[in-house]
Amino acid sequence: MALDLHKDREITGDEFTDLDFDPLEVKPISKKNLVVFFLVDTSGSMSGKKIGTLNTTMEELLPELRGLGGATTDIKLAVMTFSDGCKWITEEPMSVDDYQYWTRLKAEGLTDLGEAFEELSKKLSRKEFLNSPSLSYAPVIFLLTDGYATDDAMGGLDKLQHNNWYKYGLKVALGIGDKFDEEILKRFTGNPELVVTAKTSDQLAKLVKTIAVTSSQIGSRSMTLTSGEDGQEITEEDVLGTKEKELADTIKETMENDEAFVEDFDVDDGWDD
Repeated sequence: MALDLHKDREITGDEFTDLDFDPLEVKPISKKNLVVFFLVDTSGSMSGKKIGTLNTTMEELLPELRGLGGATTDIKLAVMTFSDGCKWITEEPMSVDDYQYWTRLKAEGLTDLGEAFEELSKKLSRKEFLNSPSLSYAPVIFLLTDGYATDDAMGGLDKLQHNNWYKYGLKVALGIGDKFDEEILKRFTGNPELVVTAKTSDQLAKLVKTIAVTSSQIGSRSMTLTSGEDGQEITEEDVLGTKEKELADTIKETMENDEAFVEDFDVDDGWDD
């Protein structure tokens, strides 16, 4: 959903904290911005082939993201890892045209997902990572994890869910292996169709690329507040829902038509049980 939707309305008291976010805001613009957030689990259970595959995939992915925004959109990446606490790999969102060297991640420690949620909420602000002087699309937020949180993930998610950038963002979660907390991922996305699973290294690579490229394309697409058929008003929630469905359909099509997702339990992929 682009934040240049043309409709005037009065802002009520608590609707936008400190007027930090208004999805209907209009400002002069030459090029819109889209920030794609990667929240990456680097806890000890990700060590070995999982983190190795993820590193290789991200190295291959970065060149594929160049130019996706075309002449109208500057797509930027913001990467956070979480294990014992959390940290930003990117000190600020970086344009995909400039961010072409992936810092290979190491996996060790716990899974402080709750802290990661709280830190993300802080950066989802015009005072922080969304401080572009031009118009911005609602962000894309991509969470990757292979386990259960070792801190108060629900408490952190509750704080994040009060952030209006998060509410209107396109959210997707990738569970790696078969021992991750599916329930927290469903609550994070708000849509079970946007929680997917990678059980092998081939599936992980394919899904990371598919989700990153497709969500960037969809997230940077403008949609009007009136339908072309009957002129009826479309709410911000309808816009988000349309984009969520398109992303979910693309992921589903990939999983149905790619040989990497054919079940073969006789293949030892080198992942921990």
